[in-house]
Amino acid sequence: MNKSPITTHILDTSTGKPAANVAVQLFLLTNNEWQLIAQGKTNSDGRITDWLNIDVEFATYKLVFDLDSYYENQEKPAFYPEAQITFRLQDKKHHHIPLLLSPFGYSTYRGS
Repeated sequence: MNKSPITTHILDTSTGKPAANVAVQLFLLTNNEWQLIAQGKTNSDGRITDWLNIDVEFATYKLVFDLDSYYENQEKPAFYPEAQITFRLQDKKHHHIPLLLSPFGYSTYRGS
């Protein structure tokens, strides 16, 4: 499968390593309701690159990352049970949405 038009990557900044096996859901906002359009788990490099093989529409999307399960597997406490990133697609470029993660915070940016 080709690379999805929307991809993600999680880096655990507390360890300096990719966050593997994290469940992530991708939603599309349609008529003011969130519709699940894809879900998967990050690979050993902390990435999901193959979950959509469709053309995406210019719209608002949301990624939901299951952080509780990730930190439970590491036997560490997590302050945030999940991270949600809402974003708009406004062009035909590839959209890479990285998550930088630690037990007590997270941040994101538009990647390449």
